[in-house]
Amino acid sequence: MRIVRFERQGATAYGRLEGELVFPLVGRPWERALSAGEAVPVGEVRLLAPCEPSKIVAVGRNYRAHAAELGNEVPAWPIIFLKPPTAVIGPDDAIVHPAASKNVHHEAELAVVIGRRCRHVRPEDVPSYVWGYTCGNDVTARDLQRLDEQWTRSKSFDTFCPLGPWIDTELDPADVPVTCRVNGVVRQSGRTRDMVFGVSTLVAFISEVMTLEPGDV
Repeated sequence: MRIVRFERQGATAYGRLEGELVFPLVGRPWERALSAGEAVPVGEVRLLAPCEPSKIVAVGRNYRAHAAELGNEVPAWPIIFLKPPTAVIGPDDAIVHPAASKNVHHEAELAVVIGRRCRHVRPEDVPSYVWGYTCGNDVTARDLQRLDEQWTRSKSFDTFCPLGPWIDTELDPADVPVTCRVNGVVRQSGRTRDMVFGVSTLVAFISEVMTLEPGDV
C-alpha cells in the first residue's frame, strides 16, 4: 500500500494512493485507517511530506561505496546524528540554498518510517515496528561540515530534509535501488545491499538510545 499526506482546498489529510487516484483516510494510518469520501485525482492535490516526524535520526557513512568516496573508514558501529523536524519539506518543495554555504550536496536515502512506539527493540522484532519506507534526501552543506568538524549545522538548515512522495508499507528494504537525479542527470546510484548496517540493526541500535515514536524517520 502507498500512503500519502496531501493538502487540498486548505485541508490536510492522509490518503491511499492507487494509480492516479488518492482515497482520503480517516484515523491514524500507521494503526488502522478507514477510507472516507470520494477518490481525488492526484493531480488535484499537493503532496506533502508523507509523515510528521518528531525527529529524524540519520546514519552517517552507512554505504561502503560512499565511505570510500569520502576517504572514510567503514565504521565499526552506526554513526547516528539528528536532523530537526523543521528541515522536513515535501517532495515537490524547493530546497533553499543557505547564504552561509557555497557547497550544498544531495544525499539520496532510504527513509524508514516508524509505525509503533519502540524502545529496546530486538533486531528480529523491528519489522513489526516499521510503518513503511519512503524516499529521503539528506541535504548537506559540505563546506560547513568540514569547517565545523561535526554535522549539526551542515545538515539542519530549513528545507534540508525532503521526504516522499509516499510511504510504501510493503517494501522489502534488503536490496532496493537508491538513485538521485538532478535535472534528469543521475548523480548518485547505489543499492541498499551495500549498507554497512541493515534496517533492523539500525532501528534496534537507535531504540537503545532513544524512544522512537510513530512517524519518526
